[in-house]
Amino acid sequence: MEEKCPVTKPGSEVPALKELDEETHQKIAREMNLSETAFIQKLHPSDNFTQKNVNQTVTFVTLSGELKARQAEDGIIMDLPLYPTQPKDVKEVQDLIKVALCNVRVQDVRYSPDTKKLLVRIDDSYGRSFLENLEVNASNLTKVENTGKVRGLILTLKGEGSGKPQGYDFYSRYFAPWVGVAEDPVTGSAHAVLSSYWSQQLGKKEMRAFQCSRRGGEMKVSLRDGGRIDITGQTALVLEGKLTI
Repeated sequence: MEEKCPVTKPGSEVPALKELDEETHQKIAREMNLSETAFIQKLHPSDNFTQKNVNQTVTFVTLSGELKARQAEDGIIMDLPLYPTQPKDVKEVQDLIKVALCNVRVQDVRYSPDTKKLLVRIDDSYGRSFLENLEVNASNLTKVENTGKVRGLILTLKGEGSGKPQGYDFYSRYFAPWVGVAEDPVTGSAHAVLSSYWSQQLGKKEMRAFQCSRRGGEMKVSLRDGGRIDITGQTALVLEGKLTI
């Protein structure tokens, strides 16, 4: 039986947690100042969080549905749906692209109707350092796109290829001010869109990706049958302590 809504690694000790109300959850999340904050919560009165979690798979109950993660030797694997993209007329989003990229050359524009994410591929003549140093004023994006059709902007760039030492198949950055996230450091849902696009472009089902936010994040993606994708990444300890509430 899988645990629900854990925030610790599978196989680790889960501490007991005092039940908190929604307002307190929101205050803690604002203090953490991260794009997502999860809390341990009992779904059933008989749930006991003081026991050791021996399950290799854990399930997060989110607003988008259940998200499953499992332990692997090289990190944590997230199991997500693969979101296809479709060509997008540049004229429909030219103002948004202009605000985000100014006069940067664009090679392709795609749209994911399932996630309302706009994918903009920067010309192959640019490199990783350009994307990393690109300054995007996220607050300005909502001023030119307020129709509700776009809820996330993905900027992506072709990589050097995973055959080279430390090479990546593609790079990206992700902005979602429409949902209160100026820039997300490492985004699983964006890579569920990116992997669909780059798999078609590169003819590959196994790829290495790097999200070029200030914090940065490396991922391995593997496309599976049935329209699913495995995204493997490393976890990091952000904060350890005791809440006195």
